Amino acid sequence: MNKSSVYFDVQELYYLPQYLPVYNKLRASQAFDCTFIFHKGKFNSVIKKIINDKQLQSLWVENKDEALDTYLKEKPDWIFLGNTFPSLDLIHKHSKTAQLGHGVGPKKSYYSKSDTSTTVRFVESEYRLKRLSEMYPKDKFENVGFCKMDPIINGEEKGINFSKLNLDSSKKTVLYAPTFYPSSIEKFALDFPESFNDFNIIIKPHFFSMSKEKYKGQRKLINHWSSFKNVYVAKVEDYNLTPFLYSCDLMISDASSAIIEFSALNKPVIWCKFLKLRWNYRGLFSYRFKKRMDKDYEDYSKIAYGVDSYNDMIDLTRLLINEDHYLSNESKNYLKKLAGILDGKASERIVTFLLKNT
Repeated sequence: MNKSSVYFDVQELYYLPQYLPVYNKLRASQAFDCTFIFHKGKFNSVIKKIINDKQLQSLWVENKDEALDTYLKEKPDWIFLGNTFPSLDLIHKHSKTAQLGHGVGPKKSYYSKSDTSTTVRFVESEYRLKRLSEMYPKDKFENVGFCKMDPIINGEEKGINFSKLNLDSSKKTVLYAPTFYPSSIEKFALDFPESFNDFNIIIKPHFFSMSKEKYKGQRKLINHWSSFKNVYVAKVEDYNLTPFLYSCDLMISDASSAIIEFSALNKPVIWCKFLKLRWNYRGLFSYRFKKRMDKDYEDYSKIAYGVDSYNDMIDLTRLLINEDHYLSNESKNYLKKLAGILDGKASERIVTFLLKNT
């Protein structure tokens, strides 16, 4: 039997946690050959180890232009994209494309990713489907659910090994997962870990916080926090957030879609509303911040405990981490609105779609 070819465009390493559950289902179907296209950058050695550990068939490209040349030459049946991509009209002469975003967060970029029309975009919920269909009435969207969460829901995710991280598995664990911008990192104290000496702290920065020059101030703070004995700072090779979601007891975050993911596991989230904004996002220019964030941002209060100051965050963390946590019906409805039905079958639905449309 001739297998159909599927290429996954890995422009950024953090696309992988969304791609891999789909890849595993494609392999299990025995109807597809899969290849990962990695874009070269400063962490090539880390990516090579991931390729080896996951036994991925892969190709390397220098940039989007070389990726485009590869797709036009190889003519795969399907190409998965995590973001916008140029010259899709040329690609569509030979291949079909599917967009699969890496998160379900509150930034307007979630919707602008559809500015270039792929053959189909897989989305997570009826609400997302309706909004995108209204914005892009000529495009095709398919509601499949949030496949990044499939491994946790299906019991395939085993979590982290605390001893390997030099942490005490008998202690409660706080996960601090800030985004790169707008971020709360710069608003945290130098001695932040000392406030939680009786807990483990895992800091999972966004990939851009660890890789881009403009965020070197964030790296300086994060590297300082890593010196505390109760802290583990996730490395670039810890590209997948899901083991940390599974293993931690409470999350602190800001404008990250991780808030939705952690809440969906019926665990408490503290939402830091105190953010470090650039001067051109403050005062008279505050409209730029509002423009960057989607209207869903303000609804985070339905699933997370919003705090307006660093001290409030410390106090509330110490209170909530030892209390039982339950999702209200309002919270469950909001999670369903943004992340859809979390039944562990999102990847399966994507594969079914490909089988019917290849």
